[in-house]
Amino acid sequence: MKKHLLLTILLIFSTIPFYASDSVKVSTTDLTALVARIEKLEQTLDSTQKESPKVGMNEEKGERLEAKSKEQKGRFTVGGYGEATMKRCYYSNNYLRYTSPDLYKNDQYGEFDLPHVVIWMGYDFGKGWSVGTEIEFEHGGPEVAVEIEAEEGGEYETEVERGGEVALEQFWLQKSFNQHANIRAGMIIVPLGGTNAHHEPDKFFGVYRPEGDNTILPCTWHEVGVQFHGRYNWLGYTAQFLPGLESARFGSQTWIAGGSASSYEFKLANTYAGLVRLDFYPLAGTPRQSPHRPIVSSPKKVDALRISLSGYMGTSFKNNLTPTTNKKYEGVKGLVSLAALDWQYKDHGWIFRGSATYGHIDEADMITSFNKSMSKNSVSKKQNVASDAYTAGAEIGYDFFSLNHKLREKHQQFYVFARYDIYDAQARIDASRNYWAGRQKISCGFNYFPIPQVVVKGEFGYGILNQNPYSDTKYNNEPYIAFGINYYGLFKM
Repeated sequence: MKKHLLLTILLIFSTIPFYASDSVKVSTTDLTALVARIEKLEQTLDSTQKESPKVGMNEEKGERLEAKSKEQKGRFTVGGYGEATMKRCYYSNNYLRYTSPDLYKNDQYGEFDLPHVVIWMGYDFGKGWSVGTEIEFEHGGPEVAVEIEAEEGGEYETEVERGGEVALEQFWLQKSFNQHANIRAGMIIVPLGGTNAHHEPDKFFGVYRPEGDNTILPCTWHEVGVQFHGRYNWLGYTAQFLPGLESARFGSQTWIAGGSASSYEFKLANTYAGLVRLDFYPLAGTPRQSPHRPIVSSPKKVDALRISLSGYMGTSFKNNLTPTTNKKYEGVKGLVSLAALDWQYKDHGWIFRGSATYGHIDEADMITSFNKSMSKNSVSKKQNVASDAYTAGAEIGYDFFSLNHKLREKHQQFYVFARYDIYDAQARIDASRNYWAGRQKISCGFNYFPIPQVVVKGEFGYGILNQNPYSDTKYNNEPYIAFGINYYGLFKM
């Protein structure tokens, strides 16, 4: 402000001729030259202020400090998702309901649950380095404590007050070179199929995760391994190197679902596996406004259609602490091969998505024989293991709030949906088959989003079990009604 005031005064006086002492006249030309020098000095001063953050007025300092603060923010990300559910089942949960279905055909039961509560934290170190962690509490997490029982002579007892699990589902360090090339190592998600790759509660319509994927596959599947991923234009790609599954944990109804777990303090890796996933984005969707900034000049472009292919292959036999030396099992690999297709179309108020997975295990009969020979104290289920299994499902929903301009501006959504699932954990098996391990399910319901991060769900489902054609005994079908409230959000600090 001072330099501008000085310049103004000089310009005023430059129009008025005056005389110095000794009758020396100061010309207008001299003043004009002086003004030019002041203007040059002003330009130099402005340039210096831009280069040095210590020069300038207090307001300008405040603006620079605020900008610097904004640059520092956003490196730490915290968030997660959670599900609280209520379910009324109009069928029995007795463990004998499949062997003696007539005795339990009129049973019913209800349950409240917290299927998944996840806390996610990440930090961007800069220069392409970042870290991510995810801690998951399933079904409320275990509440286990050692107590002294006064009514039992002061004995120490272990009390299990609540079932469930607590797991470190993700912990990885990542180096990003650019959007085309990223390397990640640590505990990572194995994106085989639609549910593993997109398992957050706002990524599926049902109150619970798709039943087939959640029954016969590890879900959410996570392993300690190394991953390379990126995206180039309309193609996303992921490749992973992983430890093999543990065939001793395979089962009759759950197939390979338990094979990714470990009861030890480390993950066994006597065998190895690999995964490749390709995501195709061939169609751009209608641009939509961001829910956090409802008025923007150029709305974010979205992918309307995604088509994904994923494949997994790895050996599983002898991946335990006590591999056999019996010549009967010499050369047995237990190769597990999985192929999956999943897709999503989302535009104009419609969502259509689904997935299909088929899997095969080499020498499944030898795995069954070995598992049944293990010690009763082992982790093995000691059940018949099928060589082939499959799961498929599709859902479609329409957002009726998209028809109302005011509700669209508030970013509220109300989807009405229908879904169909089919799966069989024993599609092909050499031993006796449990037909109830395969079934179909139809369901319908609603998803209401009062805000983009929260969804209230309601669902009616009807499970139709495969029947044994060689028996007069008929399994009872499994209808239910369920409600849930879920959230998902990530927040930069």
